[in-house]
Amino acid sequence: MSTNYIHGYRSRESQRLQDQASTLLELLHGDTRYPDGSTVLEAGCGIGAQTLALARNSPAARITSIDVSSESIAQARQRAAEAGIANVVFREADILALPYEPQSFDHVFVCFVLEHLSDPALALQRLARVLKPGGSLTVIEGDHGSTLFHPDSAAARASIDCLVQLQRRAGGNALIGRALHPLLASQLETVVVEPRIVYVDSSRPAWVEGFTNRTFIAMVEGVRDEAVAAGLISAERFDAGMHDLRRTTEADGVFCYMFFKGVGLKRRTPPQPFGGRGG
Repeated sequence: MSTNYIHGYRSRESQRLQDQASTLLELLHGDTRYPDGSTVLEAGCGIGAQTLALARNSPAARITSIDVSSESIAQARQRAAEAGIANVVFREADILALPYEPQSFDHVFVCFVLEHLSDPALALQRLARVLKPGGSLTVIEGDHGSTLFHPDSAAARASIDCLVQLQRRAGGNALIGRALHPLLASQLETVVVEPRIVYVDSSRPAWVEGFTNRTFIAMVEGVRDEAVAAGLISAERFDAGMHDLRRTTEADGVFCYMFFKGVGLKRRTPPQPFGGRGG
């Protein structure tokens, strides 16, 4: 799979992913539940940050979680064992070379994965192939261009844009959230995409800490050295942007971000070719 996870695999990033998952648990996963006995493929599970929510919401579903990184799979398996999760099997596998027969799963779930792929449409095609007719494919992605904050700051936007540019250079798309509908509609039918808006002000201290500080600011700050080394920004300008982003966590600050959650169904019957023989 052609992908380059620009955030890296350090322990600091692992903690950020866990903070993100716990903060966004209800917003993103509250309405994701699968029937008892159904088979679910979670593609690109990483360290299992989303897996625990998936498994707890559907305790009688049979979940297979895959990732291309053996180290991430090991961490995910350990976290699931420590949490007492028994309905998930972990396997190292590539989304573009899935080791499963066509129509192997009732449902497919993908969260924060497509943004890192050089060909997300091809990935969806491969995932739809292992989905049974009538089964659902759920995708959740963010969009770094959706940020709104007060006080506004050109320096903060410049720092955020560094992350967008670095991800583009690595072959990904940090703005993919806005493109979910056409991506899903190219492979599936009955596609519905909904925005999931994070709104944070000082009246929501858990969100100030869990999302603005530990999720978003930590993510942008993590690319500082790479952005400066790439000549995208000066160290002084980047640091000024981070200062202004932290300013949004103060008593009069506000921060907004938008995720997109899309669900589509696999066609039960293939489309009929035009010009077929009538009865």
